[in-house]
Amino acid sequence: MLEFSIELIETIAVAVFIIIIQLISKSAISRSLKKFKFTVQRRPIIVKLINFIVFVLGVISISAIWGIKQSDLFIFLSSVVTIIGIAFFAQWSLLSNITSALILFFNHPIKIGDTIELNDKEIGVSGVVKDIGYYFVRIENSAGETQTIPNSLFLQKMVTIRRTDA
Repeated sequence: MLEFSIELIETIAVAVFIIIIQLISKSAISRSLKKFKFTVQRRPIIVKLINFIVFVLGVISISAIWGIKQSDLFIFLSSVVTIIGIAFFAQWSLLSNITSALILFFNHPIKIGDTIELNDKEIGVSGVVKDIGYYFVRIENSAGETQTIPNSLFLQKMVTIRRTDA
């Protein structure tokens, strides 16, 4: 047990550092949103993304602490990048929905609180956007029911946006 005591202490320090970074990032994100005049509805998405990035960096740091070889880490990271690359081409996979979530956040004009209508004959969805998650866009219709649409499908369909703040 004594031979791993330094690694345990360093691992605990990294975990505490991750928690502190996540707490600090929440307030920094709120200030940045005000400064750059972004909508408050984007905050949960940014927080999720920052938390994911911090988590990945923490895992890499803990891997280094416990002595995982760089070549093994490189193989792992190249595998992850390959999977993400496949996600761009896989139309219905979970990875496709995650990458679509990033596209929705950075390049799509919808935001939480918008009233939208999905213009599709087979899928009659309209209502208020309640959440943009990693896999689904959640929409509450006029009856108060929550409908979920996979992000990849949402990107493929034409969407009419009726902004309430315009």
